[in-house]
Amino acid sequence: MKTVEIYTSPICGYCHRAKHLLTAKGVEYTEYDVLEDPDKRPEMMQRANGGRTVPQIFIGGEHVGGCDDLYALDRAGKLDPMLA
Repeated sequence: MKTVEIYTSPICGYCHRAKHLLTAKGVEYTEYDVLEDPDKRPEMMQRANGGRTVPQIFIGGEHVGGCDDLYALDRAGKLDPMLA
């Protein structure tokens, strides 16, 4: 399974939803809390081509977007192949 990284904030409902979907699929992920570690925010923005909001999700180093994007990939049947 590819590595999954997610930049989050503990007060973000979308972050909780994205993590819930990944957990439900049995996906292990590395979480970067941008409130706890503010130095991660500029890193996130650079990797996400300027994306400022959380979550920002990366699968195998590829930026897939935020929570809505993750759920859209799942609905389209594209998430599981990306994770494999």
